[in-house]
Amino acid sequence: MSRTVLVTGGNRGIGLAIAQKFAAQGDRVAITHRGSGAPDGLFGVKCDVTDPDGAAAAVATVEAELGPVEVLVANAGITHDTLLMRMSEHEFTSVVDTNLGGAWRFARQTARGMLRRRWGRMVFVSSVAGLYGSAGQANYAASKSGMVGLARSIARELGSRGITANVVAPGLIETDMSAALPAAKREEYLKAIPLGRAAVPEEVAGVVTWLASDAAGYVTGAVVPVDGGLGMGH
Repeated sequence: MSRTVLVTGGNRGIGLAIAQKFAAQGDRVAITHRGSGAPDGLFGVKCDVTDPDGAAAAVATVEAELGPVEVLVANAGITHDTLLMRMSEHEFTSVVDTNLGGAWRFARQTARGMLRRRWGRMVFVSSVAGLYGSAGQANYAASKSGMVGLARSIARELGSRGITANVVAPGLIETDMSAALPAAKREEYLKAIPLGRAAVPEEVAGVVTWLASDAAGYVTGAVVPVDGGLGMGH
């Protein structure tokens, strides 16, 4: 059955792979972007996820065009990497407000319709950094760790209404973001990964679409790593 799916930050990288995977299944898929537009087959809405009014307007636009949002994938995120003592107030708060605050805003907006229908799926795209920690990424790791508490609170609040909330925690994925890593840092990550390689975005997308499926109807509050074993035990 075709559903309406909203993927924040779905215009590139992991978000785009997720959006395209849902579309290939026959779902109606909308993405948010910051001005780049939407690839063919996807409905795009320009939105700054740190703007509460913008989040509300984006959800309203998607629902007017495609119908009530049944699946939310909170993926939009940014980085401002620097060491703790050099990190500015803006570098910390902007990352947390985008990554964690944006996820909360869209969860809040889409939950209303899910509650009315007594069915919904929320998937939050976190990171192994949120569980494992990462030097130079205190802001990013804090925002991604916060997604776990957000998802588990939603799972407890809304579970009785047929709504699940889960977290996917990717590790090193072949994206533009990881391509910008210094060669020495990338090699360090690869040595620590039991599988010895980076993943492709489609491998994350497969886990996300499964969590949004009927087959995962009894899975909620879970954190699913897609990291090649990097964060084992965390």
